Amino acid sequence: MKEKTRKQYEARAKIAKAMAHPSRLLMLDLLQNQELCVGDLTEKVGVDQSTVSKHLSILKEVGLVDSRKEGTLSYYRVTCGCLDGFFSCMETVLLTDLEGRKQSVK
Repeated sequence: MKEKTRKQYEARAKIAKAMAHPSRLLMLDLLQNQELCVGDLTEKVGVDQSTVSKHLSILKEVGLVDSRKEGTLSYYRVTCGCLDGFFSCMETVLLTDLEGRKQSVK
C-alpha cells in the first residue's frame, strides 16, 4: 500500500476536526437517512438557527454534507455512505474503554 503524504493526513485532520462537535455528529447522524432543512435540524438539535447554519457550513466545507434548494428552503444530506461504519467503530471504542475502566476498579 502506498504511503500517505502529509497533505493527505492534513485533509483527514480537517474532516475529523469538522466532526469534532456533538451537534455536528448529531446532524450527521440525522442526515444519514433523510434530507432535512435548517428548520428541521434546528428543532432536532435544540440550538438556534444561526448555529445550525454555521455547523452545516463547516460540514459542507469538508464535503460531508451537500444541499439542494427547493423554493426558499435548502435541504441537506450526507454525501457519503460510510458514516454508519465510522459511528459503529466509535461505539466499539467507547464500549471497550468502558469495559477496561470497569476492570481497573475491580
